[in-house]
Amino acid sequence: MAFFLEALFGGLMAGMLYSLVALGFVLIFKASGVFNFAQGAMVLFAALAMARFSEWIPGWLGTDSKVLANVLAFVIAGTCMFVLAWLIERLVLRHLVNQEGVTLLMATLGITYFLDGLGQTIFGSDIYKIDVGMPKDPVFLFDSVFEGGVMINLEDVYAACVAALLVVVLSLFFQKTSTGRALRAVADDHQAAQSIGIPLNRIWVIVWFVAGVTALVAGIIWGSKMGVQFSLTTVALRALPVIILGGLTSVPGAIIGGLIIGVGEKLSEVYVGPMVGGGIEIWFAYVLALVFLLFRPQGLFGEKIIDRV
Repeated sequence: MAFFLEALFGGLMAGMLYSLVALGFVLIFKASGVFNFAQGAMVLFAALAMARFSEWIPGWLGTDSKVLANVLAFVIAGTCMFVLAWLIERLVLRHLVNQEGVTLLMATLGITYFLDGLGQTIFGSDIYKIDVGMPKDPVFLFDSVFEGGVMINLEDVYAACVAALLVVVLSLFFQKTSTGRALRAVADDHQAAQSIGIPLNRIWVIVWFVAGVTALVAGIIWGSKMGVQFSLTTVALRALPVIILGGLTSVPGAIIGGLIIGVGEKLSEVYVGPMVGGGIEIWFAYVLALVFLLFRPQGLFGEKIIDRV
């Protein structure tokens, strides 16, 4: 039972990290109808900015304080994501209003390769570390119930708490604020939103900035666990099954989908993997996503689209 609980907790923690990346996809699609293929590159760019500025700031200020360096690096990296959002709207999106979805998708692919090259040019291409003070050592719980206890990684717990807090804030933002309602209106119809006075350009800057901050948080957590390297951009591929499962327009769906896939990957690898030679964790999420595409393409919480003719 203790082994099952360890695998279950490990899956839940991994699922929360998948959900963080999936949130960026959901935010931009929910507010603009654009499937943002550049989300993985945004995670990489934000993580690189955080890692490099946290290295450079102590030398600039002549201080050894890691806390101060991390806070300032987070602020500067967040500012970089705002400037990036403004440039994307100014140079790309405003010229593609009311274009076909495939046109916008190709634009995000171009943004992906641009960010990969820009990040390497500015910050370098080595492997960098992010140290924000999260504990690395595991702890053992329920010693009195199970022999040896249940091993839990505290870093995963902290990451899950941060992800959960971010989800709550974003859900309240979309549901309770006038800006959040405007974002949903823009996603439904660009021209109709503009006709009632919603500033489309400003709304797109806001949503790309929010997605950029989400990418920054995801990049910090992934970078803290694995180091910041250019393979981090492929983390977006792990989030695709999550948004297919949860629904492209649902913030809670991104979380539930991430948890289901995280737990499913771990338990299937632990209990079914030995019977088939292992490797289930690699393809489990994509097979599950394929099943949903066949039988429920809108996902668990997505909006069912009905075209009337």
